[in-house]
Formats: sequence, structure tokens, C-alpha cells
Amino acid sequence: MPDGFEPKIVAFFCNWCTYLAADLAGTSRIKYAPNAEVVRVMCSGRVDVQFVLKAFAKGADGVLIGGCHPGDCHYQEGNYKALRRYRLLKKLLKQMGIEEERLRLEWISAAEGDRVRVVINEMVEQLKVLGPLNKTGEERAHLMEVA
Repeated sequence: MPDGFEPKIVAFFCNWCTYLAADLAGTSRIKYAPNAEVVRVMCSGRVDVQFVLKAFAKGADGVLIGGCHPGDCHYQEGNYKALRRYRLLKKLLKQMGIEEERLRLEWISAAEGDRVRVVINEMVEQLKVLGPLNKTGEERAHLMEVA
């Protein structure tokens, strides 16, 4: 692992729960690692496989998907759709030679600001152990083609 390696995380957060939890963490001054770039999506079920592959292709060391707890989805079943895609993505990433630990799915409600801190900090530490996602330019181009 290179000295001073700081992993880059792309975090796709549901507008109705996890994004609001991240906002709560900010307004409550709950500090967590600044390694995550948050992308607000209307529902975790809208996180397409292409979004995740493109994040890795563009240099992310990890991708975090955050959504409403099962049964609490604003769109009724979006988080179940996200779960199915997550399981598919784990298999796909493994076949592409990307450690499945680089992808994480978490259910975080709007009231769980501290949970955002815990999850992001845990993921940062896990990615530091794994090290950078060392994909060559050719491998990243292939990820872009797939995406």
C-alpha cells in the first residue's frame, strides 16, 4: 500500500433517507472521513449497474450505495431492486477482477446521521487495507466500454 493512500469513494445516496442522514450528520457536526463523493439519486433502486462500473472506471476505489430500510422505500420496492442489482454487481465485479469488498450496500434512514459516519469510516479503513484499485488504462477503458 502506498504511503498516504486515501481511497476515493463514490456514494450513491437515496434522496429520501440516506442523503438526508448525511445532511443530518453535517448539520449535527458529526465528523467522518472526507473520502466519499456523494451523488444524490431519487431512489437506491435507480442506481444502475453502469453508474457503478463508470465510477470504478473513472478512478473510484470503492462504491457505496445507501438506501431506505427494506419496507420503508418512498417508491415502495426500490430498495429491493437495489438489493438485486447489488448481488448481481458483486458477481460481475468478481469476474472482472475487482474485489467485492469495494462495493457496499447500506440501509440508512434519515434519522441515522451517525450511521453515515460509521459506514463511511469503516469503508475508508477497509479500502486502505485493500489498497488502490490498480487498473491499467486499458482495463479502465474496458470498464467504460462495459458501462
